[in-house]
Amino acid sequence: MSNFEAFFDYIQKISGKLLSEDDKHLLTAHFKTRKLRKRQYFLQEGDVCKYIGFIVKGSARTFTVDEKGHEHILKLSVENWWLTDFESFYLLTPSRFNIEALEELEILQSTNAEIEEFLKKIPAFSAMSNVISQNNTIAAQKRMQAINYSAEERYEELVSNYPHFLQRFPQNMIASCLGLSSETLSRIKKNALK
Repeated sequence: MSNFEAFFDYIQKISGKLLSEDDKHLLTAHFKTRKLRKRQYFLQEGDVCKYIGFIVKGSARTFTVDEKGHEHILKLSVENWWLTDFESFYLLTPSRFNIEALEELEILQSTNAEIEEFLKKIPAFSAMSNVISQNNTIAAQKRMQAINYSAEERYEELVSNYPHFLQRFPQNMIASCLGLSSETLSRIKKNALK
């Protein structure tokens, strides 16, 4: 299956609408395939995010670096997820985040102006965008609620929602994403096995 066929299937599945041949042609003409090497940046802090990318193959992390040089992972992303800093992408402001490929990464990317065109001209793309926006709002609320969760509850939430992350990402990255030390995560995992 080609990158675009997988992308078209994703749009139709999320939106619940079919793409016409004209819709597919418009998307193919404007989404560009981009490959990133492991550890290559899709976006660096301070740059304006000019693109949004759909992950066809590979994984990435969105993170910040504090004043002491410590990295804090905000999001881990895998196939069929989107890469961007929405604030920077839509408002054209410098990003506060870094987005880095964790594996060889293949994405389909497009610009803000092109996305706006798709939203106006392609009903399935617009419907998909609405569903993604709702899901992102819900995810942001859950992340805010998780501030009050114990370390164990945050880990259980991750295992429940993204069990494949445990096989895909190193423990130190999962710990950082959960706001935990690697030692605390090891202890939680050990206790969970009892």
